[in-house]
Amino acid sequence: MQKSKLLVALLGTLVAMPAMADSPFSANVSLTTDYLFRGISQTGHKPALQGGFDYAGPMGFYAGVWASSISWLGDAYAATAGAAGADSAGTEIDTYFGISNSFATDFTYDVGFLRYNYPGTYPAGATKGDTNEIYGKIGYKWVSLKYSRSLGDTFGTASASGSDYLDLSASVPLADDFSVGAHYGKQKFKGPNAGTGNGYLGYSDYNVSVSKDMGEGYSVSLMYSNTNAHGNPGEAYSWGAPAYDAGKGTAVLTISKSM
Repeated sequence: MQKSKLLVALLGTLVAMPAMADSPFSANVSLTTDYLFRGISQTGHKPALQGGFDYAGPMGFYAGVWASSISWLGDAYAATAGAAGADSAGTEIDTYFGISNSFATDFTYDVGFLRYNYPGTYPAGATKGDTNEIYGKIGYKWVSLKYSRSLGDTFGTASASGSDYLDLSASVPLADDFSVGAHYGKQKFKGPNAGTGNGYLGYSDYNVSVSKDMGEGYSVSLMYSNTNAHGNPGEAYSWGAPAYDAGKGTAVLTISKSM
């Protein structure tokens, strides 16, 4: 299928690449049982193939590109008047850059820009999923607080500039290369939405996880995630459209390889 060619090419490139030790470039690839973004399934609770490339420059500058298979756009628009919808928008491609560094021994910061790209065809009059965000994060040891703010249309919601997401996360290293994590996030939507307001789309999510560094760049993680964004299956643009609850509680297993 056309929409999978990018990810197949990415996976093949990563597998063929030599080790990147002592290089400013790195790469990663992963297979997950469910791609969750801010607690919402992007794949209808089905597996996803993901991968990306990163550059780490001087003075904390970084840039990268990351991609994943998705289905949520086609799933959502298929519920609109029976239209086939954005069935070709099966890939998410993110591009980003920023500055990340440490200060005062145990503190870190990260500020940057991220664009979410969803190439494909859409029904007439539909708002594309493409979204621009700026973000800032402050961390202390194993705890971090991140704020992301949209600059325009937000994940298919029109005129939603100023929508934001607050992310409180922790990751604690344990013995034998294990670590445990916890996260709480709150997504808010702003904008007129034809006079009714986008606020009803807001929700909270949380997750807990355990991960294991397997060595040689391999890692495995198990996460449980849930939200209060339980939609009504069959409603267009609800968190359950068209036939599943995209924000329901779910366990996710992910295997990753970094180079």
